[in-house]
Amino acid sequence: MGIVVVEICEASLINNLNIEEEIESIYPEVSVITSDCLSFCGICRLKPYAMVNNKRIFANSAEECLIKIKQKIEEELAFFN
Repeated sequence: MGIVVVEICEASLINNLNIEEEIESIYPEVSVITSDCLSFCGICRLKPYAMVNNKRIFANSAEECLIKIKQKIEEELAFFN
């Protein structure tokens, strides 16, 4: 398992993108986990979102959310370097 964990709800609108392949190919120290439900009822159907080390990241589009996820990953990795 990686030092940064990205969790994605199975119903999240961000699943229009292949987040796991995209993130893990760039950041080998990151693990992407898809769950049935992350217990943020309703947000997964309203906006694309994910959790990065237990911090909620969301945006108006999947592409914008992916950019924000990558920024948060960079912040988290900087902490370990």
